[in-house]
Amino acid sequence: MSDQVPIPDSTLIAERDHLATSRKALAAMRAKTGSLEIASADPVNTAFLKAAIWRRMKELEDDPDVPLFFGRLDYLEPTTETFHIGRRHVNDEAGEPLVVDWRADISVPFYRASKTEPMGVGTRRRFGFTHGEMTAFEDEDLTAPAGIDEHSDILDAEIERPRSGPMRDIVATIQPEQDVIVRAGVGDTICVQGAPGTGKTAVGLHRAAYLLYAYRDQLSRAGVLVVGPNASFLRYIGDVLPALGEIEAKQTTVEEMVTRVKITGPGPAQVDVLKGDARLAEVLRRAVWSHVKVPTEPLVVPRGSHRWRVPAYLAEELVTELQGRGIRYGAGRAMLPQRLAHAVLTRMEAAGDSPDDRVQDSVARSRPVKVYADALWPALDPAKLVFRLFTDEAFLAEHAAGVLTPDEQALLRWEKAPRTAGAAKWSIADATLIDEAADLVERTPSLGHVVLDEAQDLSAMQLRAVGRRCSTGSMTVLGDIAQGTTPWATPSWEEALGHLGKAGAHTEELTAGFRVPGQVIEYAARLLPQIAPHLAPPTAVRRARGELEISETPDSLAGAVSAVAGLTDRLGSIGLILPDSFVPAAQKALSAKGLSFSVLGDEDDAEAHLDIVPASLAKGLEFDHVVLLEPAAIVAAEADERTGLRRLYVCLTRAVTSLAILHSEPLPDALR
Repeated sequence: MSDQVPIPDSTLIAERDHLATSRKALAAMRAKTGSLEIASADPVNTAFLKAAIWRRMKELEDDPDVPLFFGRLDYLEPTTETFHIGRRHVNDEAGEPLVVDWRADISVPFYRASKTEPMGVGTRRRFGFTHGEMTAFEDEDLTAPAGIDEHSDILDAEIERPRSGPMRDIVATIQPEQDVIVRAGVGDTICVQGAPGTGKTAVGLHRAAYLLYAYRDQLSRAGVLVVGPNASFLRYIGDVLPALGEIEAKQTTVEEMVTRVKITGPGPAQVDVLKGDARLAEVLRRAVWSHVKVPTEPLVVPRGSHRWRVPAYLAEELVTELQGRGIRYGAGRAMLPQRLAHAVLTRMEAAGDSPDDRVQDSVARSRPVKVYADALWPALDPAKLVFRLFTDEAFLAEHAAGVLTPDEQALLRWEKAPRTAGAAKWSIADATLIDEAADLVERTPSLGHVVLDEAQDLSAMQLRAVGRRCSTGSMTVLGDIAQGTTPWATPSWEEALGHLGKAGAHTEELTAGFRVPGQVIEYAARLLPQIAPHLAPPTAVRRARGELEISETPDSLAGAVSAVAGLTDRLGSIGLILPDSFVPAAQKALSAKGLSFSVLGDEDDAEAHLDIVPASLAKGLEFDHVVLLEPAAIVAAEADERTGLRRLYVCLTRAVTSLAILHSEPLPDALR
């Protein structure tokens, strides 16, 4: 058992001294980096070195409110050494480690060692901190017999600690099953099915940090991308990787990722569901390649006193050969002039000439060849191609034949067509199709690793858009089938991984909830038989059961404002979660009460103590205290009951300490 022990003055002083020494050493490392002189006559090299030094300076920044280390390992084997485990490596002037990076191999036992498998460690020490100041420590003797109660008071306190502002890292509290996922190799694609509060988002971010540490050279070149559901979510998680010293990973949303055209808003749900269907990929493929023509006239190239002729049948063979190579449309278009020029050179050689490569390049750039090649293999604009599919009935029918029914084709066509593609009002579903068409024309560059959160909410075409951005890399796919709240939500991870191009990837299921209290998660789990009957119900491992209060009131909004006002003096963040249509009234009521707040979606929402949270934006976030308004209205706002109940499940599981539900309408049957 882990024991919270009285702290001897000598031990406390020694550990605090080590922390102070480590901070001074980190400052010295940063100062040394900043003093480096760049001596290069090459401006490109100078710019590169300046950027490298800037990145290193950012990595070495110290936050006095965040402890440099949170644990210590006293090894027994193979040598009796002691290592302090922290967020980054810190060494003294002689190069000796004062703090070891949590991602280093020698740190693994801090997360995985047990009394049955101590991994060469005699004692594991955890430190308690308040605002960066060391306040306690706790030793676990891994050589002692296993006890009945194995919990750690410091670990429990850290997990349950109230928070405000953005999400923070969990390096001090990573659990063994989470650590296995975090340290999976760079070539492994891992799918994490995680119930609310299981830390799946944190696990994904920490895996990105681990991969950037363990495979830095490879991933610094190839790139790491984090894809989240919306901008508010990205602001919420935005400090995690920088706090771990990693500033190279980029963050985006699917909407930002596919923005080749201006997106004006969603389309009708039924239409967007169809546009997200994977069958549209085949329609687009046919439409793109239909632009390649069969030559009917020979190519004639005047050169000097000669006119060189390439017969139509030979030009057709060249076109067919390029099409059969499986290359992108744009690559074939770029190669065709060279193929035609080579055919001309062959005829020159047969006539006794001795042309070289410069002659071939000159012929390929000549006007007759360029005009002939453009006629056979014209340039394509992806947006204009999709525009034509939606406005040209015959064009759509030709390429959707046998793929989409006539009724589905009619659903895709715009009733009132814009004059041009530039004047069209595109939805995100449209933009995703344009992105697919663009990839058919020119290959989308692949990153080294992509972390995709809330993946269950993406359509098949959106999953394809993410997948092609790591076609040669790996992924960490995060989500919860029970929280799928879009009409096109994926029915299974097997299907989603197939659309991502990662069929056969390993799936891990996390059901142990570390953040959502027992009373709250058990209440929310009443919905699972209707929304995801195949999933194992989540379990809360926290000792604190949390607070759950359900109140029926004639005026639920007034009751919610009073409930929120009563929470403002408590530690931690507050979320007022309500149906989207209630937001204006809630803003007015809170302002009248004199309460400061932000509305989720505002640029400063990650810093607010009190947030008004539209139900549609609650996913992926958490608050210490949640006041939830009108569950039945949240369900009714969705296109169907199952999607509505899934939305409600998301909203019910955002609380870390307390959940108060206020309603004037009857609760959904599953919750009664």
